Amino acid sequence: MSCSERTHSRWARLLHRAAATRWFSRLAPAVIPRVDRFLHRVSRGRLPRGDRVITELIITTTGSRTGRPRQTPLAYLARPGGAYLVVGSNFGRPDHPAWTDNLLQQPAATVAHDGRSIEVRARLLEGDERTAVWPALLGAWPPYRAYEARSGRTLRVFELTPVTADH
Repeated sequence: MSCSERTHSRWARLLHRAAATRWFSRLAPAVIPRVDRFLHRVSRGRLPRGDRVITELIITTTGSRTGRPRQTPLAYLARPGGAYLVVGSNFGRPDHPAWTDNLLQQPAATVAHDGRSIEVRARLLEGDERTAVWPALLGAWPPYRAYEARSGRTLRVFELTPVTADH
């Protein structure tokens, strides 16, 4: 393991520990989404991924009450075929995040990732499907375990599948 890999690994472990704390759950929702949206906007969605502890995309959903577009930065895990897995953690808060309600009402969404805009269709994973992907999601972001325990709810997991001209 190179020196930069060890440094990145230490940084990741430190961030994972901090992200699992209650103070992070209180502070992060007010700060992180704003910073992520700003960085996405100024980089035109082309932030380098290699140095980041967690990979992110911006999802645009349709507001379930307003019908207006809502942009939310989300961590994701890539799936075969270009699909993405996203988790409605809400930083371990008791309520499901609004974007998950939006997807349940209107599963058509847009993902901005690596400078591209991709139309996707969201599907809530439940039961065995959710169970099958949960270990990989915990491997990508271990704080999900603490978020689920602290929130007292089962975190919603969605698969976002690109919509092709064939569908």
